[in-house]
Amino acid sequence: MPTTANSKRSSRDKVRSYRERMRARGLRPVQVWVPDTRTANFAKEAHRQSLAVAKSPREQEDQAFIDGITDPDPA
Repeated sequence: MPTTANSKRSSRDKVRSYRERMRARGLRPVQVWVPDTRTANFAKEAHRQSLAVAKSPREQEDQAFIDGITDPDPA
C-alpha cells in the first residue's frame, strides 16, 4: 500500500483538520449520550416502564398519543 502525506499525519492532526473544515462550513460538533440498548439494565428498565404504562388508567390515551406521533412509514 503506497504511503501518502495524509497517512503520515497523526490521528489527532487528522481530527483537528476535519473539525476545522467542518467549522469552516458553518457546522459545530455536538456530543450526544444515549442509553446503551445492549445492556441487561436497559432491557429491565424498558420492561418495567412498559408494564407501568400498560397498567396505567390512562393506558389507552397514552397509546393513542404514541400512535398519533409515530410515522407509519419509517423509510
